[in-house]
Amino acid sequence: MTYSTQALLRFPPVGGLTVRGDFEGGALSSDFGPLLLRGVDRQIGLTERLATAFQDHRHPSYLTHPLQDLFAQRIYQLACAYEDGNDANTLRTDPVFKLGLERLPLEAAADLASAPTLSRLENAATRKDIYRLAVAFVEPFIARYVHPPAVIVLDLDHAEDAAYGQQELIVYNAYYRSHCYLPLFIFEGLSVNSSLPPCARASARRGRRTP
Repeated sequence: MTYSTQALLRFPPVGGLTVRGDFEGGALSSDFGPLLLRGVDRQIGLTERLATAFQDHRHPSYLTHPLQDLFAQRIYQLACAYEDGNDANTLRTDPVFKLGLERLPLEAAADLASAPTLSRLENAATRKDIYRLAVAFVEPFIARYVHPPAVIVLDLDHAEDAAYGQQELIVYNAYYRSHCYLPLFIFEGLSVNSSLPPCARASARRGRRTP
């Protein structure tokens, strides 16, 4: 089809009500998750701690998105099952994701960060940044204990996270027979955390051959 019609479609009235159809859906979103995540984030202060732990080398004159907003956007997308960074190119205009970051949903000037912006942030992380981010996770975990425990038992295990396309750091894993990441999960009681090492490296450490 090379054209579309903007004319209203009129149907016979039903019960005295006018029935019309048009092609303007308005501001729509397919996900309510960011608003729920924002409420949780406010309570535990996750993105604020992470932003504080990360050293921002960007020039202040060129900043459009605060560091905490970038962390929040990426984390909310992951939590809503949008793990591919390229999803940001679509979700940056999603009204509910914008509301989740406390931005006006219909203002173009309030659009969220694009995929290249998030990619630059992730690739800018240094070893010191990664260490401080890890500490930012560990400190509130320890603070949950009223008294220091006699022992803490950690259970570590990994799982396949299949990936497609040209995503960074994915390789073919012979054990799972797929191109994937291999998240390492750490369990302690009711707590869970994960890291995302390159698939080949994690497999080699576990004695699984990966071409």
